[in-house]
Amino acid sequence: MKLRKGDTIEGKITGITKYGAFVEIDSENSGMIHISEISSEFVRDINELLKLDQAVKAVVIGTNDNGKLALSIKQLPKNKGPEHEAREVRKTDEARPPRDFEDMVSKFMRDSEEKISEIKFLEPKKSGNQRRRKD
Repeated sequence: MKLRKGDTIEGKITGITKYGAFVEIDSENSGMIHISEISSEFVRDINELLKLDQAVKAVVIGTNDNGKLALSIKQLPKNKGPEHEAREVRKTDEARPPRDFEDMVSKFMRDSEEKISEIKFLEPKKSGNQRRRKD
């Protein structure tokens, strides 16, 4: 089957690296979802959203010379991708009271990492060539 840019596909995750997930569509087609195309939110660890052998829907956003496809989950129309499911899991986690100390620490760490990443994103960038003024 010949796939073109804009086609929506269903495939299976066959490999996960720190920069993306590999997807097998059929015997002729395979592609990769880059980490930046998994979610509209910051993704620190792909394994939090995608698992091996998981079925995924994605849209074709390009191809390379070897016929490999560049895929995107976040560009799906009305996206209900894995980040939406992860967000729903987080909401249900927050709805129930923590059962033990490990739950409380886990929730604290997750909330802290989210807040730190937001702060770092909003923080103005400083160059290393600034000099101090002597008065």
